[in-house]
Amino acid sequence: MLETGQAPPLTSEPRKPVNPLLRRKPVEQMVAEGGQGEGGNLRRSLTMWQLTMISIGATLGTGIFVVLGEAAPKAGPAVTISFIIAGLTALFSALSYAELAGSVPVSGSSYSYSYATMGEFVAWVCGWCLVLEYAVSVSAVAVGWGQYLNELLDGTIGVTLPEKLSAAPLGDGGIINLPSLVVVLLAMVFLLRGAKESARINTIMVVVKIVTLVLFIGIGVMGIKSGNYAPLAPLGVTGISAAASTLFFSYIGFDAASTAGEEAKNPKKDLPRAIMLSLGIVTVLYCLVAFVAVGAMPWQDFEGTEAALAQIMTNVTGDSFWGVVLAAGAVVAIASVVFAVLYGQTRILFAMSRDGLVPKVFAKVDEKSGAPRANVVIVSLFCGALAAFIPLGELANATSIGTLFAFALVNIAVVILRRTKPDMPRTFKVALFPVTPILGFLACGYMMYSLPTATWLAFGVWMAVGLVVYFLYGIRRSRLATAEVATAEK
Repeated sequence: MLETGQAPPLTSEPRKPVNPLLRRKPVEQMVAEGGQGEGGNLRRSLTMWQLTMISIGATLGTGIFVVLGEAAPKAGPAVTISFIIAGLTALFSALSYAELAGSVPVSGSSYSYSYATMGEFVAWVCGWCLVLEYAVSVSAVAVGWGQYLNELLDGTIGVTLPEKLSAAPLGDGGIINLPSLVVVLLAMVFLLRGAKESARINTIMVVVKIVTLVLFIGIGVMGIKSGNYAPLAPLGVTGISAAASTLFFSYIGFDAASTAGEEAKNPKKDLPRAIMLSLGIVTVLYCLVAFVAVGAMPWQDFEGTEAALAQIMTNVTGDSFWGVVLAAGAVVAIASVVFAVLYGQTRILFAMSRDGLVPKVFAKVDEKSGAPRANVVIVSLFCGALAAFIPLGELANATSIGTLFAFALVNIAVVILRRTKPDMPRTFKVALFPVTPILGFLACGYMMYSLPTATWLAFGVWMAVGLVVYFLYGIRRSRLATAEVATAEK
């Protein structure tokens, strides 16, 4: 029986054409094309350790160093519970990601998994969500980086950047958020050097931020006041859910490892391990730091601050030196998130371009560095512009809804692939199947429901733009579509 998307053999009788929205790309073809780009190939150079560091690099830092200031006023001291809820939601999806990453080790992440199981149209929708998820995430994290840079400059040389040059014009009263633009461009420079060199730089930054957070826990615990934990949930369950939805933004990084499927040395074994290990490390650190932070500073004081941890260090010790140390660590930590998430975005667009759904320039690989250089430059400039002109809060919520939608599709994809290809070799299998992916799907749906109306409206506009792009460009230029036309003409 033919896979949907495969051209039927020539016969004397006409065959009913496959609905273009439902044509699927065979898993075998995806794996066979691994690493192939326009004019060159991606290089398999990443070990399990480096994949784990990419995943941690894309995850650890954002929720604690930046978005904690957005979430704590919503949930109060129960923000730690919000982190746990967001982490459990991520865990359900991570298990599905791990199974699919081990079975279909390609760069497209959930976009590719959807293409193989639910057809081209759903794959496009998923890919379009991933563009939102990754590009906006890079920009949101870059905005928070500027806040900690100011803390560092103030603590070391007594100078801060003027507000007009460090705040977005749309809502924050500035002209341009220059630090945010700068950190994205720095990440671009490193990514242009290729995956192997980029992974080394990322590993160094990840080690620095883990040490920084452990230092915060060790010092911050001395400033805990039991009264700061009461009342535990001043805004009730609604507040906890709203904070969890915002904080889910902090967990998107674990799927960055799956975008490296075509540059991993042993992807079938290393990708599942890297995904699960990174999520475990990140969740433990997030919860410990959040617990200490709300114990050391009243939850109301988090309102309007994006450099809360540095302030807590200074308040607890009475010495600005430790706040400066924390700010320095945060500058490195948040830069690594920008770096790793930007990497993931370029690889997803690489896969979509190879399939013909976006222009070929995104799949063009430089032979010397083995990196999709034009892709990196275009994506970096786009993300830098978002970071320079859009406020943090709106960026974080937009990222969360795109992430949740893509994760929901991954949970569906793992169920479909189990049914359509039960004998496919799998190096990792979801536990308690199919209960786990179903719970993952429902959890993602619930958290999407908890997001504000404005976020849903923005998401609707984004998806409407995506549908226009697909029906005017992708549906006709898809490689599966051109293959069908070529077969029909023979």
